Amino acid sequence: MFVLGITGGIGCGKSTVAALCRDAGLPVIDADELSRQVTAAGGAALPELIERFGDAIVDAKGSLDRARMARLVFQDRRALDDLSAIVHKYVLNAIRQQVTRMDERRQRAVVLDVPIPVKHGFLDLCSQVWVVWAKEETRLERLRQRGMDETEAKRRMAMQMSRDEYVAIADQVIENDTSLDDLKTKVNDLLVQELKERGIRIRILEAEQPD
Repeated sequence: MFVLGITGGIGCGKSTVAALCRDAGLPVIDADELSRQVTAAGGAALPELIERFGDAIVDAKGSLDRARMARLVFQDRRALDDLSAIVHKYVLNAIRQQVTRMDERRQRAVVLDVPIPVKHGFLDLCSQVWVVWAKEETRLERLRQRGMDETEAKRRMAMQMSRDEYVAIADQVIENDTSLDDLKTKVNDLLVQELKERGIRIRILEAEQPD
């Protein structure tokens, strides 16, 4: 089975690329969605998180209070590392289980949408890694449109890997500073080059038609 890993810094558009791969007919395993599952009420990661950070990180519904957690960890590198280590352990275990099940069902290809490209549980599973990147001003504008202020956006960007670190683990780098149609073209070309040439069936992505 061909395992395509898609990653990149916040605001670069990795999830958009993963969504385009889904539109092309490929199944996608979303690490962010798995993270929400393992930190929801009754989630596998919650007991360990509470032990490390205390009961105050849980909201009234019994789930991880993500906003409170973000305020805490994005001001403290050690806290961020501890949070990442705990959550990633459960998320990566879930990814491995899903990949194994798909392989057993003879699925030809799967996409992993993962923000932090750890070695064990992501890189060691991937046949290829595509890194999605964008200029700082582009990323800041996208995050502003999501409702994040510039100070918070820059803080989060600074806590992540640099472009050079991402590029070092990439088989392909997708620059995403222009339009969605341009991004579709780039993704289409790579899907044809890297998957269709291996005999993996894909749907060609259509550009948006003007009104």
